[in-house]
This record gives sequence, C-alpha cells and structure tokens, in this order.
Amino acid sequence: MRRPLGYASFVLAVAATLASVGIRATTPLASLGLPAVAGVTPDSAAATLLLAAAVVLATNGAYFLVSTVATRGASTRRRHELRNALRLAFGALALLGVLGVLTDQWVGVLVSLGVVGFAVTFALQQPLLSLVAWFYITVKRPYRIGDRVEIDGEKGDVIEVDFLVTTLWEINGSLVSTNQPSGRVVTVPNSKVLSSDIVNFGGAGFPYVWNELAVQVAYETDLAFARETMVGVADDYLGDEMAAAIEHYRRRLSETAVELEVAERPSVNVVQTESWVELRLRYLTRPRGATNVRNELYERILDEFNDNPDRVSFPLGRNR
Repeated sequence: MRRPLGYASFVLAVAATLASVGIRATTPLASLGLPAVAGVTPDSAAATLLLAAAVVLATNGAYFLVSTVATRGASTRRRHELRNALRLAFGALALLGVLGVLTDQWVGVLVSLGVVGFAVTFALQQPLLSLVAWFYITVKRPYRIGDRVEIDGEKGDVIEVDFLVTTLWEINGSLVSTNQPSGRVVTVPNSKVLSSDIVNFGGAGFPYVWNELAVQVAYETDLAFARETMVGVADDYLGDEMAAAIEHYRRRLSETAVELEVAERPSVNVVQTESWVELRLRYLTRPRGATNVRNELYERILDEFNDNPDRVSFPLGRNR
C-alpha cells in the first residue's frame, strides 16, 4: 500500500511541476486582468504555489518509498521507530523546500531558520525537550513498544512513542489493582524520561521478573514440608519455562559486573511474625501474566495444604 502511494505522489509532483512551468511560459491568467499583489503577478503566484505543492508531493513520495524499503522485514517495534525518524527527517526537508520555493532565497531561508530557531528554543522549551528525549529513547532504548514500564509514577504497557509523548495502556491506576489493565490510556511527555526514574518490567532483552507469593501458616506447621510443597507446586506449574528463563538470566548477568547467585528452582523464604510464620515463594515469571500465575499457584498451594491438615495449619484469629 505504501509503495503505490509513493508512486502516486511522484506522478502528482511531476504534474504540478509541469503545470508550474506551463503557467510561467504561457501566463494564462494575465488575460483575466487580475492585479498584481506586492509586485507578484497572478501567474507567478500560481506557478510558485504549484512548485511548492510539487516539493511537498515529491518529499511525501520519497518518504513512502524509503520507509517501505527501510522497514522491510523489521519487527513491529523497529518499524515504528524507523517511520518516526523518517517522518521527522522528510518533514524537515519538505518545510525547507517549501520555504525556499516561496522566498526563492535558499541561503536566506537557512539563516532565517537559524535565527528563528533560537527564539523558538526559549518559547517552546518543553516540546523541544520532549523531542530531544525522543532521540534519547530511540538511540538508548530505555523502553520500546510493548514494554511494561513505570514513568514518573504512571505504570502501563507502551503502545506508542511519538515525537513528544509516550502513550501507555494503563495498569493498576486508581480503578484496579494487581497489575490488571484499567482500560485507560495515559500520555506521558517524553521530557519525563530525562528527569524521572524509569522502571522497565521485563525489558532490556529479558522478558521476565521475579515475583513473590506469601502464605501465612501457624507456628505448629511442619515448615520443611510446607516449603517443599510450595517449591514442588511451583516446579510443576512453571515447568521448563522457568528453567530456560534462569539460564537466560544467568547469561545476562554474566555480561555485567554484577556478581549474584541465582537459584535454579523456585525458593521459599521464611519470615517470622508475632502471630504466624509467613512463607514467601519466589519465582520467575513474565510480568503480563504475573497475576494469573500468582492466582493459580496460590490455589494449588492451598489445595495441597488443606489435603495435609496434620502437617499444615493456619493461624487463627482476626489479626491476619
């Protein structure tokens, strides 16, 4: 679809150029007796406008063709980034070309743009800062389309990164909890990336996060049995996916200067309180499915505990 649009733009650009040349050569509007405005005849004005339209159409056609070639075989994320960069570049070329055609002073246009640029910098600091941040996001990639992030307190899945704003599909928020989508769309100025902390859940080439599930049991519980049961349930449910993720996690750590021991299986940490013992199951999972995994593990663990009331008991009272 993009290639035909590019060809059509080129055809229209050629037609507009020929029409502009024809009007300058034949001056068909002179016979109508229309007056000149600021020393510019109607034929000259019409020819200039057609030539400016030809510049816009030719630039648009070049954008469509270049973007088609550049994004061929690229992932959805990469296509989005390339199209944004090409849109900005060709938009700037079109603006420069149109101003040059309208004023017929290319050097003057460049100088004027430089002078105006200094004034605009002070008037539009935040938008320009967001544009600079867009370059930073594109080059350094603190997050990409599809990543789950938290930016300046706003948490969600990235659905679009434009020149000025990042659009998130909100999770949590004031309507829901437990990492569930709220259905709301949040736009965050890109400038926040340069001044705020960014949390990327499962980004940087490693689409997993560590998660915990806490179960409270009484002090009379056979803790060794309870811990082994929780680890076994997690092993059975998460299966080979977690083992593969652990290997990936270790490879990622080996590329850094961080020295960290990583358990091969899910583990359980014990936390003592005044009224009960809290068993915290730690496991690796994908951030988007974390809530479903937590729910399933919790139900399976409770079923196992309830099947062994002589070895696992729960704290009584209303203080839980």
